[in-house]
Amino acid sequence: MNSVKTPPVKRRRGIYLLPNLFTTGCLFCGFYAITAAMNGRFDYAAFSIYAAMVMDGLDGRVARLTHTESDFGAEYDSLSDMISFGISPALVMYLWSLSSLAKLGWFAAFVYAAATALRLARFNTQLAAQDKRYFQGLPSPSAAAIVAGLIWIGETYGLAGEALRYIAVVVTTAAALLMVSNIRYYSFKEIDVRGRIPFVVAIALMLGFAVVFTNPPLMLFLIFASYALSGPFMTLLLLRKRRLAKRRG
Repeated sequence: MNSVKTPPVKRRRGIYLLPNLFTTGCLFCGFYAITAAMNGRFDYAAFSIYAAMVMDGLDGRVARLTHTESDFGAEYDSLSDMISFGISPALVMYLWSLSSLAKLGWFAAFVYAAATALRLARFNTQLAAQDKRYFQGLPSPSAAAIVAGLIWIGETYGLAGEALRYIAVVVTTAAALLMVSNIRYYSFKEIDVRGRIPFVVAIALMLGFAVVFTNPPLMLFLIFASYALSGPFMTLLLLRKRRLAKRRG
């Protein structure tokens, strides 16, 4: 008897719309930040980088909530992050302040862009093995928020980028080094956005938003700068505990 051959199953081609739509929004914000900086609108550029952070935070969560994760989406998200949180902050900072430092300025901008690429490549290759509760190195969106925050503060208070050039080169370089460091940062991935929260926590969140909106440039810069410093602080505490444990042992 001739066996009946089943036709091969055709794989559906295409991409998921919703999560990749947010990723495209993130990419657009990063691109717009560069064009705004080229036209001298550095306040718009800084705000666009923060808007890219919101889009980047939504695409992954939407993909997980709707079960639309894909290899394409992961690669697209990584490339978008490189533009929005690597190239865009580096170029905006260079145009705003670092260009006044000649070779030192473009070197600092390049170090930041290269550190972002290395950070993203390491994250992608160690995704399956790393502890989900922590990031290894400062996340690139947080580093971009620090750089953009300094620019936004300068524009809000009428401080020229050239006047803050030495602060800018230190902040840019420090953010780059923290990205490629082995310092661990809490990822907040254990927080269940679909679960219930106490009423007190809801009030605290509302108050937090109110405080941020009193002075968005300063408050956002302080929040992300504190997050950047939390990693080294936690590392020092852990090293101190280990030394005390060895002495007692």
